[in-house]
Amino acid sequence: MLKLNKKIISSLLLICTALSFMPGCSKVTASNPKEVVIYSAGPDNLIKKITKNFTKKTGIKVKLFNSTTGKIMSKLKAEKSNPEADVAILASLSSAIGLKKDGMTEPYSNAKNADKLFGGWKDKDNNYFAYSGSALAIVYNTKLVKNPPKDWDDLTSTTYRNKINISDPSQSGSCLDFISGYANINGEKAWKYFKTIKNNGAEMAGANNEALTPVITGEKSIVLAGVDYMTYQKKNKGEPVDLIYPSSGTVISPRPALILKGSKDKENAEKFIDYLLSDEAQKTVSDEYLLPGRKDIAPEGKPTANDIKSLNVDWQWTAKNNKAISNKFIEMFK
Repeated sequence: MLKLNKKIISSLLLICTALSFMPGCSKVTASNPKEVVIYSAGPDNLIKKITKNFTKKTGIKVKLFNSTTGKIMSKLKAEKSNPEADVAILASLSSAIGLKKDGMTEPYSNAKNADKLFGGWKDKDNNYFAYSGSALAIVYNTKLVKNPPKDWDDLTSTTYRNKINISDPSQSGSCLDFISGYANINGEKAWKYFKTIKNNGAEMAGANNEALTPVITGEKSIVLAGVDYMTYQKKNKGEPVDLIYPSSGTVISPRPALILKGSKDKENAEKFIDYLLSDEAQKTVSDEYLLPGRKDIAPEGKPTANDIKSLNVDWQWTAKNNKAISNKFIEMFK
């Protein structure tokens, strides 16, 4: 009887193994019907609050990977043939455009409140939705800088020699958006400006936090193209930092969310996109000092995207040229 049982068990195992390789059979255990997998380029506090509230509201659990846009893009491309994530949230609109071009996004034509997003913050084919944004600013240490600069060109002064940090565009999606956007608007003048800044002792310093921390501690005085929400957060905690939006205009970097092609939980992914654009999530965005993506949401005591003088960036152009621009900038600042 024991031998028979062993034979039966062995046969069943062989059958199960064979079935697992049959087309469609893997879907039985491929995903949790009450779970959605999200790759997010922060901010950490914001995405944790949003995912917690989403689960509370829908009962759908969130498996979260939180990192920089650069690392998320590398991970997505490595997993292209077998996607692990359902939703990606990036800090660069150009990166989302690139994913769409590579056929890695899934359109969602019925996203709730998508019609209320700022112009250009939603893909015309419904492949991505910028639920929030950040404006790039001149960030300064208030103890060290008593007369803050008013515009980008002010940073070429010897007053700021060896006192400026800028993020690495291969690690910071918002910094990449700034460099690409500034180059898109100013052409060769942009590269002359970056070279002048470099010659004035500016240094490239990792992702956004790595660029900001030395300014808070006083090792540096200025972050060129620092993200506004991070500065507001630190200022609110009592750190000696503040910012100005340059008088000639700056780049506002929309932060897109998208559903990935091959998502194992498309229905849950769509529900998450809907939640990001909801009144509740948009208020959370504002509370965490980011710019709400919806034009009908007015942050209390803070500017909206319409209140900040911005450069009219061609995001399709930046998406095509991002890699070359990033490489050129990094080579310049090595």
